[in-house]
Amino acid sequence: MASSLWNAGGMPFGELVRRTWKRSLHDRIVDQSAKLSFYFLLALFPLLMVVIALLGQVLQVGPALQENLRTYLLALVPLSASGLIDQTLNEVTTESGAVRISLALLLTWLPAARGMLAIMDGLNVAYRVQDRRPLIKRYAVASALTVVGLLLTTSALVLLISGGRLTHTLAERFGAGENLALAWQLLQWLIMLASVLLAFNLVYVYAPCVEHRRWQWLMPGTVAGVTLWLVVSLGFKLYLAYFNRFSFMYGSLGAVVVLMLWLYLSGIAILVGAVVNSEVENAVEASSG
Repeated sequence: MASSLWNAGGMPFGELVRRTWKRSLHDRIVDQSAKLSFYFLLALFPLLMVVIALLGQVLQVGPALQENLRTYLLALVPLSASGLIDQTLNEVTTESGAVRISLALLLTWLPAARGMLAIMDGLNVAYRVQDRRPLIKRYAVASALTVVGLLLTTSALVLLISGGRLTHTLAERFGAGENLALAWQLLQWLIMLASVLLAFNLVYVYAPCVEHRRWQWLMPGTVAGVTLWLVVSLGFKLYLAYFNRFSFMYGSLGAVVVLMLWLYLSGIAILVGAVVNSEVENAVEASSG
């Protein structure tokens, strides 16, 4: 099954692109993404707040964690939007404790679960299926995927922080600091990329109401979705570097608008990856039938 997915049932790459484009237009993927971006925005800050609060309490790595978050946000998110996220995180993490963590978890639950439900609805549209699962099961799946995504993010950040500390210790003890720093700089981005690929893959496998799905470690749509997400993120950053007029048009709301647009483009990337998977699986079924 895995090898069949990757050869797309003998479909040429150009034909796959054409079908994906046609399906995305027909199924109004861009409209579905607009709904996703709203729920993404509601869930983003509480989720980050939970990560920082939990790790700050358990591992006492608050400053290091925020520095790591800042580094990766600056690499992918537009400057004004990453500055807004960073400023908000500074405001909500000035005090930490059990009450703040509990409040963050409470605030995260509904928007994060609803955001995942919106993703599930969008993926069902991409697969052209009706979601026949009971509402309780849908919420259970959404909650499980949200928790797994949170654990993936937390684990990756803990690994990056621990690895950075280990690299620093080894450099001081054995020398070769420049080589170790270069190797670690490459490795940390590979770790983040692997985490994103795994998160996308889990969503594509378990979120849509598609029967007889088997676990695939790396689906074609996962690669397409993550690649498109990286391309549109970096492309949007490049566009804003030369043609940013949002502050002029929206004033102090410019950073919020930029963040919403980035989340909107991210939603399109996620849904297009699902369309790719759907088209590939249809081609495989047609060739085997």
